[in-house]
Amino acid sequence: MSGDPLRGATAICGAATFGLGDAGGFDAMEAQTIAALRALDDAGLDKSQIDGLFGCMQSEFLNTLAFSEYLGIAPRFSSNNRIGGSSFLAHVQEAMAAIHAGLCSVALITYGSVQRSLMGKLQTAVTAAWTPHETDYGPRFPVSSYALMASRHMHDYGTTREDMAHVAVAARQWAAKNPEAFARDPLSVDDVLAARMVSSPFGKLDCCLVTDGAGAIIIARADIARTLRRPPVYVLGSGVAHHAKHVSGMQSLTKTSAVESAGRAYDMARVTPADVQMIQLYDAFTINTILLLEDLGFVPKGEGGRFVSDGHIAPGGSLPVNTNGGGLSCCHPGMYGLFTLIEGVRQLRGDCGDRQVEGLDTVLCHGVGGVFSSNATCILGTENTL
Repeated sequence: MSGDPLRGATAICGAATFGLGDAGGFDAMEAQTIAALRALDDAGLDKSQIDGLFGCMQSEFLNTLAFSEYLGIAPRFSSNNRIGGSSFLAHVQEAMAAIHAGLCSVALITYGSVQRSLMGKLQTAVTAAWTPHETDYGPRFPVSSYALMASRHMHDYGTTREDMAHVAVAARQWAAKNPEAFARDPLSVDDVLAARMVSSPFGKLDCCLVTDGAGAIIIARADIARTLRRPPVYVLGSGVAHHAKHVSGMQSLTKTSAVESAGRAYDMARVTPADVQMIQLYDAFTINTILLLEDLGFVPKGEGGRFVSDGHIAPGGSLPVNTNGGGLSCCHPGMYGLFTLIEGVRQLRGDCGDRQVEGLDTVLCHGVGGVFSSNATCILGTENTL
């Protein structure tokens, strides 16, 4: 594996959420602002020290312009890069590069949505006709595309609805330990299988929540991060990849560009999947977890379903996944990617209470955008990994 000057050169020094589940009447910009102020307080920073700004909102197309005005800052570097729910992990890569180039030194990455408060209405920047090649078939965006992937995985590898149900159950078991999680009631495989069908083979409980929520992280040059309030969480590796916007443009329905994004992140971090102790990933649907366990290199292709059914990703399992409850049980305010990073940081700092996994040094966070259209991987580590 090659070395990389970006490895460990930046660190996440602040992380916070606000309004997970229900934002209490605040709008998306207000919720995002509160999360940002909490992250600043977590790091022990003043907003005047922020000179890099990254983010994208579904309700504000020019988010960084609007948010810098609202927060009262004037960043030297700004990016509103939009590649779906993986955007925020891609922003980490942009921030790493910008900090390394001297274009900024302390960057804020934010997101906010009040999708549930808006009566569950999908906030999205995509048009109603996601693609003319698919529209005539009447797909439901985005669930029908993911359902195609699940059906193909079932056909090719014998994956079952029960296997996918185990993903939802594991997420709920973790959520039960998280006071911030929106859905914490007990959940069984039978409950998942009996839920109303949404898009075959997915029932309602195979699908992510619809919630409010906002989040923020602060990433800084490593020497700055080491002087701040909380233990720094170093960015060891980052990778981004995308092949196609539409499911009809994918070369394979069971292999995604996560293979490339993860490979690039592993190479930069100088680790392999065997070195990763925990995964935080974008579980918009239960098939996501199975596909990503395979494409990120943790199990061979076709064995993800059996791996989750054997209990490996649940509390007490060999590979903890989505310890906050994920998009299936913690929160899903339109886009979930930023929350993978927040939970990864909290776990590495030992802030997670009943759901804390002890002895952690390395966590992989992964985001998906669109219909597996984009993939972004970040590998985080403690001081011990440098």
